[in-house]
Amino acid sequence: MVNKIKYLFAKNAGKLSSYFLKILPTGGQSFPGLVSLKIGGTKTLGDLSKNQIEKGSILITGTNGKTTTTTMLIKLFSNEYDLSSTVGNNTIYSLSTSLLMKKSEFGIFEYGIRDIEHGTPDLICDLVKPIGVIYTNISREHTQVLGIKNPFEKYVEAKSLLSSSMENGVVVTNADDPNTTFIGKNREAKNNVVYYGLELDDFTDIFEENPVNCPNCNNKLDYEVCYLNQRGKYSCTCGFKRPKLNVKLTKYLQNIDSCDVTIEVNLQNYEGKPVQYTLDLNLPLIGLHNIYNCLTCIATYSVFTTNDNIKETLQDFFENYEFIVPPGRFEILKVAGKTIGVGQGDNGDALKVNSLLMKENLGTDLEFIYTTPDENEEEIFEDHFLSIKALNPDKLVVMPGRVSLKASEEYYDQLKDSFDATYYPVDFDFRQRIDKVIELIKDSENDSIIISGCGEEILFWDELKKEIKKMDEH
Repeated sequence: MVNKIKYLFAKNAGKLSSYFLKILPTGGQSFPGLVSLKIGGTKTLGDLSKNQIEKGSILITGTNGKTTTTTMLIKLFSNEYDLSSTVGNNTIYSLSTSLLMKKSEFGIFEYGIRDIEHGTPDLICDLVKPIGVIYTNISREHTQVLGIKNPFEKYVEAKSLLSSSMENGVVVTNADDPNTTFIGKNREAKNNVVYYGLELDDFTDIFEENPVNCPNCNNKLDYEVCYLNQRGKYSCTCGFKRPKLNVKLTKYLQNIDSCDVTIEVNLQNYEGKPVQYTLDLNLPLIGLHNIYNCLTCIATYSVFTTNDNIKETLQDFFENYEFIVPPGRFEILKVAGKTIGVGQGDNGDALKVNSLLMKENLGTDLEFIYTTPDENEEEIFEDHFLSIKALNPDKLVVMPGRVSLKASEEYYDQLKDSFDATYYPVDFDFRQRIDKVIELIKDSENDSIIISGCGEEILFWDELKKEIKKMDEH
């Protein structure tokens, strides 16, 4: 640990620097943590975690669902504890900044990791000493870092290191994902591992699926059912298989504007006490990806709450929780006599979810305006191809979604023989691409249009949605 005087100086300097946040670009959210760690050294984070958090901290990571899950957990636990928290946190400096700001009882921190070098997950685990690490899923969409391809195995390893030195804590992990199950299995000797997932006998997957290799032996996994991308019921000849579920969705019934779900919970909490109940909920039509987020939230809350009325608390929470569509995320709009689905779909999971929502709102014919990935993102394209095939659009329009026009044209070449497809090589210009999409919508003869794929992250999609909504004003 850091010398006490040096630690106090680093801590106070970091807090003082927070006064500059309002004048720094994008609010400078990481600046106080950066100042503190530069003065006191990296180990200052360990002192901050020890001195600023009374009960302990949990870290939430994964490829998809981190922000939604973290946001729900913060709302739930804020009724029980004084919290320190971060949402959208991807650096040691952001985490340090949150710890600097105040003392609290409990910490809830989202921590995104793309590689070991930049995410330093083993260091974070050593210093923060979390009492829980929560895994949403690990899929192959975020393996590129600063333009450099990071092997998927290294990506999985980076995620696993976030719980690598945790003692006496709880791992909450998605049993439907073989990658997060593998992490859980490797932690069972030292940690209580809580597995969550789906247990649906009548589920039908409309997508073809890419082969998934066993994380234990690298042979091909055999799937009894696929729920979403690599998530499902799987087994391998080496003996690796989906484990018994502690938190499971046993009913998922979609209605016109809502869905009825039943969730069964049977686990051992952080204090070693048994927790068992059945939860019946009526939720908005939030998509299967958000059902997974709800399961993650329910499992985590059940493990770490000291509340004796868990079922009633969760019932009340979900009955009153507003599932807000974040900026840039997929929405179904009714504009100019057309049904238009528009929003970010920059990974396999996201575009599949968007496709499922669009399929439920189709008219008589469909046009798909697909914005492509970049160079070195072939794996994303492969997953996107499956979603496009599942929707089988009457017309396919292909446009660059990211920087490379060359990569975009190569992806188009792989699509054009399977669909009635057209390619528009619009330059890497925010305004030009939005204007082109609006032009295509106005010229389209189809009553249903989906616009999704890759883009300039949230800003592009949010601005595009605003422009589409304006079409009804003219």
